[in-house]
Amino acid sequence: MSKAPAELSGEERLIARYFRPLAKHPGAFGLIDDAAALVPPAGCDLVLKTDGLIGGVHFFPDDPADAVAKKALRVNLSDLAAKGARPLGFLLALALPQEIGPAWLEPFARGLGEDAEFFEFPLLGGDTDRTPGPITISIAALGAVFHGKMIRRSGAKPGDRVVVTGTIGDAALGLLLRRDPTTAKRWNLNRGHQDYLKARYLLPQPRNAIVEALRTYATAAMDVSDGLVGDLAKLCRASGVTAEIDVESVPLSDAARAARAKKPALVETILTGGDDYEVVATLPVGAVEAFRQATSAAHVLVTEIGKVVAGEGTARFLDRKRKMVCFARPSFSHF
Repeated sequence: MSKAPAELSGEERLIARYFRPLAKHPGAFGLIDDAAALVPPAGCDLVLKTDGLIGGVHFFPDDPADAVAKKALRVNLSDLAAKGARPLGFLLALALPQEIGPAWLEPFARGLGEDAEFFEFPLLGGDTDRTPGPITISIAALGAVFHGKMIRRSGAKPGDRVVVTGTIGDAALGLLLRRDPTTAKRWNLNRGHQDYLKARYLLPQPRNAIVEALRTYATAAMDVSDGLVGDLAKLCRASGVTAEIDVESVPLSDAARAARAKKPALVETILTGGDDYEVVATLPVGAVEAFRQATSAAHVLVTEIGKVVAGEGTARFLDRKRKMVCFARPSFSHF
């Protein structure tokens, strides 16, 4: 990697060394200007989203820096996917404690660059600062969707079916394992199960591969970041409907099933814990099979978990006996 000229400031040298090589989009101007320029595709609306990670809150201090970079990018990609938007580019604001140097920045920039290339999601610009607090990574994501076609939370209608991608609860269980490794023994988890759950917390898998299918079939959608129970309730409130969900239909990984079998009370953590970064969507009943086929072609598992009925903006989770399951805290919240 080439060295920056000595007359540059420390911040300019940091940007030149770690981030300028990632700014390949012509509108980024090689990060030598103080703003970027982007022309949205013809006939498209811009979709704007920002989300951030804070050290000690969203990731552990010993998490690999390249994985932290990828997580920061992917949580924003997940939101764009749920809106039916194709990623266009992102801005990065990075606040670094004094002790952070090349040993952390080099793998961070490498991981960021790998995902930016893989998801075709280029770095356009941003800001770097020093902070006396923990590492703070904030990304502003820009996407594009055909004019008027962004999938909102407010389109669900009575009669629609509720579907969810992937499996639910893995990241929340992985977080508990990270906080207290002794839980693995209490849950009777083998090494493969432990590694899987921890990886699901460390590195989300955004569902951008099914964007076209969502745009074609979904009446409403959002990404599941704060827990399925709470996030689905948000969608229902926006749509002015009620969802009835069969708890036993919610898709679980083998690892999550093993943990729940040993400790049934974990169902609350699984359904409310957050960090899944899956997509929950509503579809007309006649579109479910076509949607499933489209997502299967993209190698994304989709499971029907319930239906939308007339109501006043609630999500009801029902057990085998059709009794409503109550939760102490339906959704993760910072406040």
